Amino acid sequence: MERFVLAKLGSMFGLEKADGIFAPGGSISNLHAMLLARYKLHPESKQSGIFTLKPLVAFTSDQSHYSIKKAAVTMGLGLDNVVQVKTDSLGRMIPQELKKAVKRVRDEGKEPFFVCATCGSTVLGAYDPLKELADVCNQEGLWLHADACVGGSAIFSDKLKHYLYGIQRADSIAWNPHKMLCVPLQCSVFLTRHQGLLDACHSTRASYLFQQDKFYDVGYDVGDKNFQCGRKVDVFKLYFILSVHGLDEIARRIEAAFDAAAYLSEQVALRPGFRQVIPAAQCANTCFWFVPESLRGQEETPGWWEKLGKVAPRVKTRMVQSGTLMVGYQPIENKNLVNFFRMTNTCVPVPTSADMDFVLDEIERLGKDL
Repeated sequence: MERFVLAKLGSMFGLEKADGIFAPGGSISNLHAMLLARYKLHPESKQSGIFTLKPLVAFTSDQSHYSIKKAAVTMGLGLDNVVQVKTDSLGRMIPQELKKAVKRVRDEGKEPFFVCATCGSTVLGAYDPLKELADVCNQEGLWLHADACVGGSAIFSDKLKHYLYGIQRADSIAWNPHKMLCVPLQCSVFLTRHQGLLDACHSTRASYLFQQDKFYDVGYDVGDKNFQCGRKVDVFKLYFILSVHGLDEIARRIEAAFDAAAYLSEQVALRPGFRQVIPAAQCANTCFWFVPESLRGQEETPGWWEKLGKVAPRVKTRMVQSGTLMVGYQPIENKNLVNFFRMTNTCVPVPTSADMDFVLDEIERLGKDL
């Protein structure tokens, strides 16, 4: 079953004859990518370690998931060797900035080896320009990984898969069905275009577990091609949901989540007291501020922004206490480090415009006296 599902997903993402595995989550899938990138560049490191190598450097956007940093720590590369590349006003990695960063690292005597492109960033829902990043990686000889844990579900929809244009050129892909598809935790897919590399990187040929003289095809024994031993049968959850609902229904639900986010963004722009963080929703995320009446019509000084940053945490506290809503909030560096709301839609239940109206009505109700 795992072979069948991974082959189908590989074909959907454009990775013909893809290899892959199910992982405990996106963080582990991203770690798999970085491990494979290092092994492909320096296969000798499996036996002799990394002690004689130049410092290896990974590149990711300044909006990417923290797991890239954690993977670098786990692999002994260190946080100093993770370069966060500048993004544009929508949170997308700028290819020219990546080229500059790679050159700077080479000039420092270090060795670039890995680029993580984000497809649906955690906060803004940004999709990095995969085609342009693939061009840079091809020119520089770098492994391109697509962290599509959040936004990879767009691949099911003919209407939305343009967001992932260029993903077929990635060396590896991470996608989490337990996010937008709401497959029960845990269910994370890792795919790579490089057949046999997972096995070559991870296997230790423990003969007391992975005997090679069985009567059936030992290729079905996938346990040795990752760094776990026992694993849950996570593939069954995804297979079951896709089989029961069908790909057309899954596409409809994903489109509804994107449409709801776009509707919410439009309403934020129209309603007094609400303000967009970016001009339109990306992926299924909508980011916005709620400005209480006490702060409206004032000069937006640093002190004003500081006060606004306290609104979302207080409204969230009231949400939890009243039990009517759960919407996250956070600051990000290129948005004044001021807390704003992040509404993220998923496919279950299928979100509607009425649901989005309720979100804004409830935030306004809970925060009107602040």
